[in-house]
Amino acid sequence: MASMRDIKRRKESIQSTGQITKAMKLVATVKLQKAKQKAEDAKPYFDHMYETVNSMLRKSGEISHPFLNAGTSTKKAVIVITSNRGLAGGYNSNIIKLLRDSTISKEDAVIYAIGRKGKEGLQRRGYQIKQDYSEVLNAPLYKDAIEIGRAVLDAFRNGEVGEIYLAYTVFKNTVSHIPTLLKLLPVDLSGIEGETAKENSVDQLTLMNYEPEAEEALNLIIPKYINSLIYGALVQAVASENGARMQAMDSATSNAEDMISDLSLKYNRARQSSITQELTEIIAGANAIE
Repeated sequence: MASMRDIKRRKESIQSTGQITKAMKLVATVKLQKAKQKAEDAKPYFDHMYETVNSMLRKSGEISHPFLNAGTSTKKAVIVITSNRGLAGGYNSNIIKLLRDSTISKEDAVIYAIGRKGKEGLQRRGYQIKQDYSEVLNAPLYKDAIEIGRAVLDAFRNGEVGEIYLAYTVFKNTVSHIPTLLKLLPVDLSGIEGETAKENSVDQLTLMNYEPEAEEALNLIIPKYINSLIYGALVQAVASENGARMQAMDSATSNAEDMISDLSLKYNRARQSSITQELTEIIAGANAIE
């Protein structure tokens, strides 16, 4: 059995750690409220943008456009959104696992990293890191999404990559966060066409008219669509990160309290054993004198 001194030292150490995790939980809770509100405010716009572009393409008929066709390159650009700090449970590892288990091979993946933890984890696994935008997570802005979108679209236009994906964590609620791999380009018309059955007969016969021409219009619309999805992913990822950190710190604080309770019991037992032994020695000494 450990000595009373060792038990006391360990108990004090765990108490200090518990105070830190409790403070981190409170900080994450405050940040979560702000990030959650921002994600909820932004979600309707980006959902509507996604639905509008899909509906437009569904009614466009046969259109030949670079954004609707895979490039000749086998490389795939993946925008990976994780966090700059750890202590968030499985938040970062879930995104890395999602990419590792996907159909995108390590050799074909070109990573545009947003978040140092994801960047470092993928680097250790041999992935190619093309760009690092980790500073964006400090305060995500739409102009940051435009910069990232421009970089991946330029790579797509230049034939450096044939497809573009977005890996991030969807914020469903405070305790539910879903790692998601979304294909951005080329736009998946097969999935869009599958929605046609849900439209009524009038909508099926109504084709989309473009002014100016379809190619010129799509050159303006698709980049805005891509930028919107990237920004929506950023605000949802920030909310998911703080939610995951709050849960992780809450669990750590609860575990610390359980350990302190267990150590207090062990300390009391050791103290009782020590007192009993001292009393036994005193009684034995008194009997020996008599």
